[in-house]
Amino acid sequence: MAELLSGNHAIAEAVRLSKVDFVAAYPITPQTPIYEKIAEMISEGKMCGQMMRAESEHSAMAACISASLAGVRVFTASSSQGIAYMHEMLHFASGCRVPIVMACVNRVVSAPWAFGTDQTDTLSQRDTGWIQLYCEDGQEALDTVIMAYKVSETIFLPVMVIIDGFYTSHFIEPVEIPEQTLIDQYLPKRNLPNRFDLSNPAFLQNVVDPPNYTRFKKRQFDDTLKARRLLIEADKEFGELFGRSYGVVEPLELADAEIGIVTAGSMTSCARIAVRTLRSKGIKAGLLKIKLFRPFPYNEVARYLGTLEKVIVIDRNVSSGKGGIFCDELKASMYNLKNRPEIYGFIGGLCGEDLPPEKFEKITLSVLRAKKPWDVPKWIHRMRF
Repeated sequence: MAELLSGNHAIAEAVRLSKVDFVAAYPITPQTPIYEKIAEMISEGKMCGQMMRAESEHSAMAACISASLAGVRVFTASSSQGIAYMHEMLHFASGCRVPIVMACVNRVVSAPWAFGTDQTDTLSQRDTGWIQLYCEDGQEALDTVIMAYKVSETIFLPVMVIIDGFYTSHFIEPVEIPEQTLIDQYLPKRNLPNRFDLSNPAFLQNVVDPPNYTRFKKRQFDDTLKARRLLIEADKEFGELFGRSYGVVEPLELADAEIGIVTAGSMTSCARIAVRTLRSKGIKAGLLKIKLFRPFPYNEVARYLGTLEKVIVIDRNVSSGKGGIFCDELKASMYNLKNRPEIYGFIGGLCGEDLPPEKFEKITLSVLRAKKPWDVPKWIHRMRF
């Protein structure tokens, strides 16, 4: 059944369908409607979970960790400064191996103070041990939340499901809501260990020596790599049941492409239009959407981009003094290839600045004319085409 939903409300529906037991969150723009919608569904009896009104994002994540250790299915959501505020607890969540799913609605991190979308808030948490999944639209966000529970509760690692603030979070579009019976078939009832079981007590977060700390981190590292395979399997099973699948990356027109565009999030929709327009003009352009960021999909990136002459990476984020984060990750992933493409980095769309298809076309044409890549990224808003 399709309904007109914003991306935020699509995520809330996914939480309901996943039969989440416990929600703890603190409202922050542009994530607040997720929290409000879940509260409404609980108050109306449409959802049986319990909601805790936390006094901060740090407290919300601490509560989610405790609840998950008690064996219940947990959800939270945040944005921007809220994600930064819970940074300490993000490490605790992955270190405690709790299968929390958190919706992150991208928004700039101050200062200066602003509200537009920017992926730096989640990308700055890339080393906290969370799996990160970037979604293009509301339908993908709904489906991905459900898949995230299947993966996280299999491997016992927390997952971020990430959408762009306002573009995806508040944009209303038709979203197919799956039947509960099919969701129950896909996502079984939670069967998580209760680590506060008095009949079988456990000691949590004990102090360890260097060899044991290293052993623990190595196991966490190896399991994080396994999440890629699990997501591929979960996505395939979801596709068989519901007719929609996304992969860890999504290629478009790359089979015979000479130049490729790499994107993540909502800007991908405009890049799709640009690729079709470029193709109509005889330019062999293609597109690769990155969905899975952690663990990074090295194999898929090499498979789809390794034979191209040039690759353009558009980053809606910035690591000051270095460049666009997706671009740097892409360069690192392809460094050991015998024949690797030239990679051209661009930064644009910060704070929600518009990136229409025409800009993608002009950027592609400028890179086709370029004689060699540059060391630092070009800023799109300053470019004169």
